[in-house]
Formats: sequence, structure tokens, C-alpha cells
Amino acid sequence: MVIKVFLASSSGSTAIKKKQQDVLGFLEALKVDYAPLDIACNEDNRMWMRENVPVEKKPTNGIPLPPQIFNEESYCGDYETFFDAKEDNAVYAFLGLPPPPGSKKAPVKQEEAQEEVEDDEAKGEDDQPVSEEEEELRQLEEEEEAPEQEEEDE
Repeated sequence: MVIKVFLASSSGSTAIKKKQQDVLGFLEALKVDYAPLDIACNEDNRMWMRENVPVEKKPTNGIPLPPQIFNEESYCGDYETFFDAKEDNAVYAFLGLPPPPGSKKAPVKQEEAQEEVEDDEAKGEDDQPVSEEEEELRQLEEEEEAPEQEEEDE
């Protein structure tokens, strides 16, 4: 799988140049195979990029600006979504790539999984959240029932 990064080699915008450099530099640091595709010098690249960015991801003028990132034919996102994935330590998932061997999964995911388990444990039989007071009351009722059952057994 090759990551395609559509960029403009002769952009007059310093903001676009910085964003392109940020994406390429980060991919190089991660040793991700990528192909830089210039939309300034190659009309086919420009047309392919414009046609394959999803409509809901295009700006209001309809023309997506570089950098745009694809995994083969699959759209990954633009600079903003790349930056968000980078901040969340989820670049491999953003790119649709498996994490490298020996890498840790994002700690956020583990915390979310633990919170889900705790949420499930804190629900009653009808799947409604149980308050601490209700939990204490239920435990007291169970303790009161236990001696009664022992007396009945005798």
C-alpha cells in the first residue's frame, strides 16, 4: 500500500507549503512509504485529486487545496484531519495502515475501554445507570435477606 500525498510544488501560499512540509516530514519520520504527487505540474494528478475528494470534504468553493492524502484510491483526509490524527497519536489508523510491530496502542483507547466496563458495571438490571445511593441500598437489602434465608434453611 502506498500513501499518495497530493501537493503543489509551486504554491505561492506559505501556509500550504508549511502544511505540505509538515505532512511529508512526519511520514518520513514514521518511515511510511508515500508518493508525492504534484498537482501544479501534472494536470492528471490535479483532476484525479479533485474528482476523488469526497463532496462533503470539499471547501465551499469546491476546489480542495493541497495537501490531500489518500491510501491508494481511498481518501484519508486533508491537513486538518491529518493534524488531528497526529495529535491523537492515531496516524496509522488515519492512513489505513496497521501500526508497526511492537508499537503500543493509543492509551486513550484503553481508558475508553475501561470506562465502558465501569459504565456497564454501574448499570442495574434494566440497563439504567445506578446511583451510589441505590447501590448501597441494594447491598443493604441483600445483607438483610441473607440472614432471613439462613433462618428459613434451619
